Amino acid sequence: MSGVLVLAATPIGDPRDAARRLAAELAGADVVAAEDTRRLRRLAGDLGVELAGEVRSYHEHNETARTAELVERLQAGARVVLVTDAGMPSVSDPGYRLVRAAVAAGVRVTGIPGPSAVLLALALSGLPVDRFCFEGFLPRRAGERARLLAGLAEEQRTMVFFEAPHRLAETLGAMSAAFGAERPGAVCRELTKTWEEVRRGGLADLAAWAAEGVKGELTVVVAGRPARRDPHDAGEAAGLAVVVAGIRERVAAGERLKEVCAQVAASTGWSRKDLYDAAVATD
Repeated sequence: MSGVLVLAATPIGDPRDAARRLAAELAGADVVAAEDTRRLRRLAGDLGVELAGEVRSYHEHNETARTAELVERLQAGARVVLVTDAGMPSVSDPGYRLVRAAVAAGVRVTGIPGPSAVLLALALSGLPVDRFCFEGFLPRRAGERARLLAGLAEEQRTMVFFEAPHRLAETLGAMSAAFGAERPGAVCRELTKTWEEVRRGGLADLAAWAAEGVKGELTVVVAGRPARRDPHDAGEAAGLAVVVAGIRERVAAGERLKEVCAQVAASTGWSRKDLYDAAVATD
């Protein structure tokens, strides 16, 4: 009989968040495949678990070769537990290839739910949670990142990203350019750890804050584009007047009208053209 592949979620910071089943699965596994075997042994120590089975590394640099080996073990009846450094395997971490190969081989795949940086950051952000999408890590190259963000400019769902500390300021700046300086966002840092912090604000303000230097594990949450508003709707007229008054104040202070309209459009739902036409119209 074929074995079982167990995708086991691990704590994203505090080892006390580990599911009770995790300790039992680690102790009883024939093979534990880990993104970082040192972190696995540290976690096992925190949980008071003795790893009786074989421990194998499974990371982005050996996924292809190691997947074939693990599937052979599964087909021979082994119980293989897959863990990554934090969170659920295959979600922006190694595991997807192994799941696909196991399914194709007719091997049963199950999992142990647990901590999730994506869901926790989403809940703590204060942004809409009824509909959201996860985008993982953005491309490192500026051009590729800008093109991807441009493709997300019309996304109405709340968006969740991962980012490295040394790229955070640049990424938030690119998001500000693509989505608008005032688009609401949140940077969630060191979730469940001692120095946990959630910084909320417009993307331009967040980029300025990040430029001072940020450390730790990061999850970025960005509000989706607001639904488009109709300037001909009588109920929207008062709101448009308030928005336009703010635009005129910024222009009077020296900002360019087109740039202000683009930024405000990204965060309010009014189109750039409607804002521009209303701002230049005489009362």
